[in-house]
This record gives sequence, structure tokens and C-alpha cells, in this order.
Amino acid sequence: MASFSIEDFVGNGSLKKLLPKLLEEGWDDVPTLKVMNSEDMDDLGMTRQQKDALEIRSYLHDRGLVQYGDKLESSGKCLPEFLSLSTGDLSTQFGMKRGHIARFMDRTSACGIDPLPASYSLPARKRSTIPSRNNSMSKSELSSVNSRKLQTQSVTKSPGRSGADLSLEPSMASLKIKDGHVYKGIVAAMPAEPRACGCVQPPEIVENVAPYSLIENISIQKLTPEYKIGVERLVKTRTPPMKASELWREKPAILLCIRRPGCIMCRAEAHQLYTKKPIFDALGVQLFAVLHEHIESEVKDFWPRYWGGAVLFDRGMEFFKALGGGKLLKDKFISGFLFNPRAIANYKRAKAMGVDQNFKGEGEIKGGLFIVGKGKSGIAYQFIERNFGDWAPLAEVVEICTHFQNQQHSQLESTKSIQEEEQLGF
Repeated sequence: MASFSIEDFVGNGSLKKLLPKLLEEGWDDVPTLKVMNSEDMDDLGMTRQQKDALEIRSYLHDRGLVQYGDKLESSGKCLPEFLSLSTGDLSTQFGMKRGHIARFMDRTSACGIDPLPASYSLPARKRSTIPSRNNSMSKSELSSVNSRKLQTQSVTKSPGRSGADLSLEPSMASLKIKDGHVYKGIVAAMPAEPRACGCVQPPEIVENVAPYSLIENISIQKLTPEYKIGVERLVKTRTPPMKASELWREKPAILLCIRRPGCIMCRAEAHQLYTKKPIFDALGVQLFAVLHEHIESEVKDFWPRYWGGAVLFDRGMEFFKALGGGKLLKDKFISGFLFNPRAIANYKRAKAMGVDQNFKGEGEIKGGLFIVGKGKSGIAYQFIERNFGDWAPLAEVVEICTHFQNQQHSQLESTKSIQEEEQLGF
């Protein structure tokens, strides 16, 4: 799986000397850089060589093959030429392993990342489309990169999850967009499956969303900043604890509660969520990862390779307790993994994405995900890791975050209407 370090992404090729300008223009993280379109490249004055390099490296990053970036770029060929080469040529000329060649030639997948709803799209900053190189985000997801101003979008139905505790459709209907609305929240989890022929019962999970009062005063500490070009790899000086509510005081936030940063399934979940950063940026939603254990070497291995957002330390495990209704959700390795077919399937999914792993740290405390509205509007969505390796479906996460943007537009339209009425003397 490819790293989110932009230095690793550009390697020693022609894009390296462009880094200062990319930083100046806001192209300062890998997910945003990968959705650059041809007009944006022209605005930056990129050469043909640099355009080809970005196309090649984006394609390699989608498939976890960035280690071949320098070799491919130095050959002077463009991506279509590489895709027309034989297996033997890729092996002899560029030293590609057979398994890597199969991944390179597969144009239909990008490291197994879940697709977004076909109905979802972001408006283009300019009238343009994404080049065909960008396989990690389809045209139905994005039509440009630097989009930060969104037009009003309608919230559409999300595909139902067979066997899930709560379907998204009726829950979304309860999120009415009104001034001062407080979100009731959605509790979601993957279905429980029989373990050991039904002899082992899965742990129970809560049915109601955690009260906002349970999370607003949690004390957290920032371990890393949001990753940008040239940023320090870790916060060098110990930052003072802060209230969690400060995180979402001005903007909504996604908080990914990581069970263990060295876990192969946790790393895969973090990577596939952060890949969609340009979408969340455009929707005005922040991304945070929350750890319940601080092992500095593990944080270094996790950030920014698998996650480029800020990493927070929840010393009291309060976010993790909130996921369990006030108590930690825990499961044993034998009963929760070896006897659980869904957990094993989750492991195989992460393994297929080429994720490395280690076994450092506590790994029995279940994680999950919160989406919290701006200010005191409350928890809009809560996903619980019922089985080891479950992660919140991206379609659901994006649908909820789109609601925030819809609410903002609704409020702006309401304010505009009132102002027009006042001007007309009504």
C-alpha cells in the first residue's frame, strides 16, 4: 500500500523541484495532488515531462507500486506506453515482480478501495474533467481538484446493507435540515455472524448514539499535525491537553478511533478513508485519527504512510468508551478473530491491499468512527467495530457529510431570502 508522504510520492523525479510551488498553490498533500486536472497543470506551468510523471505516479500510487516510480519516469515513456508493454519487458527493463506486474496491468481496481455512490459528485473548479489516469476517484466522485466551493447537492439514497442493524435511508430521513437543528445521530455496525458454529456469542453493541455530553469534554492531546509538504513528522514539543469540542467548534469532524495503529486492518481502514480527503475538504469536514495508546514508534510508522490527518491521543479512552455506551468494547483474539469468519474476511481484504503489520500494543479494544457536527449540533453518525476489521462504508460517511454542506446552503439561502424581503419592505 502506497504512502501518503508526498516526498515518497514524487521520489527523485521531475516533480521534486516543483514542490515549493505546489506548496504555495495548495497542492500540499498526496490525495489532493492526485486529482489535479490538465488545466491546473497548465496553470502551474508544468512541463510535458512533469505531467507524464504525475500521471505515472498517481497510477502507481493507486496500486501500491510507488517503488517503481523513479525507474519508470527516468525511461522517458508515458503511461499508455507502459501499459502496452509485455510482461517480459516490464520484468527485464524495470525489475517488476510478477505479482506487481499483474497489479500494474489491472486497470479496473485501485488497491480494493470501496467506491462511492454513483450519484455523488463534486463540481469542477473549471469546466474540465479528470484525466483517465486517476483511477482511485471516478468521474462520478470528482470532476476536479481544487474545488472548495460546492453547489447545493441533493442527498440520495445509499445502497442498503443487508443484515445491518439500521439501514441508512430511514435514518437519513430523520436528519431534517433546519436552523439550529441538533442531529439525532445514526448508530451503524456490520452484522454479527455465528462464531464456532454458534457456540460463541458475539459481544453486544449499543443501539443508541452516544450523548453529545459524553464526548464534548474529553481531554485529548495532538501527537501529529495534519500532513503537508515539509511539515515536521511528529509534534516535537508536548502539546497541552485540550477539550475535544475545540476540534469541531468551527467545522464538522470525522474521528476515526483506531484499535491499534500497527494492525493491518486498522491501517487499511485509515488509508482508504484518507484517500478521499479532497472530497471531505470540499465538504468542509476535518479528518482526525484517535489512538487510545501512545507508542511513539507506532505513530511514526502510521503517520503519514497510512494516514495524513492529525493524530490525537485519548489517554482516558473516553471516545472508545463512548462507542460502547460508556464502557470499552473488547473481544478476544481466539473468539473474536479465529472463530469469526467476518473478521477473517476483513483480514484477507486488508492483506490483499498490500498492507504491512506488526503486533505492538493493545489490540482487543474495539474502535469505530464518529461524525460530529459543527459546534454543539451533536453526533451525526457513529459506527462501531463489531467485528475486528469492520470499517464504516464510505458511501454512508460521505452521505452524512454531504448533509452538513446541504445544511450550510439551506441556511445561506434562508439568510439571503430574509435580507431580500427586508430590502423590499416586507
